[in-house]
Amino acid sequence: MSSTPLAPAPMLLSARDTAKALAVCPKTLWQLTRSGRLPVVRIGTRGVRYDVRDVESFIEAAKGAAPC
Repeated sequence: MSSTPLAPAPMLLSARDTAKALAVCPKTLWQLTRSGRLPVVRIGTRGVRYDVRDVESFIEAAKGAAPC
């Protein structure tokens, strides 16, 4: 049995993958982005990606936030 190394986890997520990871619709993700609550990495003129660490930080901050 040969052991193959695991592929590294992605550092950046697409908007679709980020919305899926947060269990929100793309519109909600865009609102979070526009409000500055969830930073983005811009690639070129149209590319938007989300740093996994920023997504994790958002989740941790949301745990302690009071409901709106």
